[in-house]
Amino acid sequence: MIQRLFILLTLLLGVLSATPQATAVDGTVRDIRIGQHPDKIRFVMDLSQDLDFTVFSLADPYRVVIDLPEVSFAPGAGPDERRPAEIKGFRFGLFRPGTSRLVIDTAKPFSVAAAFMLPAKAGYGPRIVIDLKPTSRAAFLEESQKSVAAFQANKRPRLTAPEPAVPPLLNRPPRLANEKIIVAIDAGHGGVDPGAIGVSGIYEKNIVLNAARILRKELERTGRYEVILTRDSDVFLRLRERIAIARRAGADLFLSLHADSIPNRKLRGASIYTLSETASDKEASLLAENENKSDIIAGMDFGTETPEVTSILIDLAQRETMNHSARFAGMLVREMRGEVKLLKTAHRFAGFAVLKAPDIPSVLIELGFLSNNHDEKLLRSNAHLTRVAASLRRAIDDYFDLVQSAARAN
Repeated sequence: MIQRLFILLTLLLGVLSATPQATAVDGTVRDIRIGQHPDKIRFVMDLSQDLDFTVFSLADPYRVVIDLPEVSFAPGAGPDERRPAEIKGFRFGLFRPGTSRLVIDTAKPFSVAAAFMLPAKAGYGPRIVIDLKPTSRAAFLEESQKSVAAFQANKRPRLTAPEPAVPPLLNRPPRLANEKIIVAIDAGHGGVDPGAIGVSGIYEKNIVLNAARILRKELERTGRYEVILTRDSDVFLRLRERIAIARRAGADLFLSLHADSIPNRKLRGASIYTLSETASDKEASLLAENENKSDIIAGMDFGTETPEVTSILIDLAQRETMNHSARFAGMLVREMRGEVKLLKTAHRFAGFAVLKAPDIPSVLIELGFLSNNHDEKLLRSNAHLTRVAASLRRAIDDYFDLVQSAARAN
């Protein structure tokens, strides 16, 4: 208990010390435009003021990443759907406190032929201009290596306090009846990674953050649980950071909330996933593959991994932990079935990176399909999410009743 309190106090001090800087916003991106020219593709960002920026490129898949100080993005900022065919995707948002990021996905290698700032004049504010020209893979890889090296050399210091080390495997006994059980709730995606996009245009990252807050309220009102949210704002977190946050808090259970989108708009229903080296079906395998690309979707950060966290992703989850996860998933299916529509095979298995904490029973809950009109409408409803949260709380109660009963019997 003393060790747990020390860890939580350290985390609190880190958050408090970072707060004044983390909330500072350095400007606004008013608009983002893409122009197709005979020999290049030009990106223009209209700004409220001059801003420093850095550009680097990454391969497999091909990406151009633009980092700015922390900025706000005006409503409606961003290119429309009439973008050149070579631009597969484009997204932007908060990457971490102090840094906003734009990521451009390209269908083939492009060289950053020019990257410069235009001063304000003739009714225009300052503008950042990025010119992309087609190139060969070999030339792209050489440019990427140089740009990443320059990015690392000039990278501004992080505004957040240094994170405390991840503790070794806890291997602790179950909580006593008078101790609060610690539940970590992970709202998937965030910041520069929006996740799935619903039929109405709503982002998965916003749906699941709202669901996480509602579930936290449902659990805390019982007085039995202490709830940790891996993120409580629209910020990007790497998959390994999500695991590390739960482990540092000494979490007894880890729930990762998501809402998928698929081409089949008729399919609807929730499902629960637990970790397995072998996926239960092709759809589960594809979902895990897509979710595990979250770090790639957000561009990439360099030099932030610690050996303690990296080892979590390398090690296979302990067999006992996987068994506890599967047992809890069965309880979730039973409780959720009375409140929400579930897929025919509701409990599935796949190799989700976010479920690989070796000492915390972990499940990933797909709350429904944002590609389905009915599911999306429900997931935008606080009343529906409150009913879902109540079913999750009942399953969590049942699970820890069982765990503590078994501990007393021993």
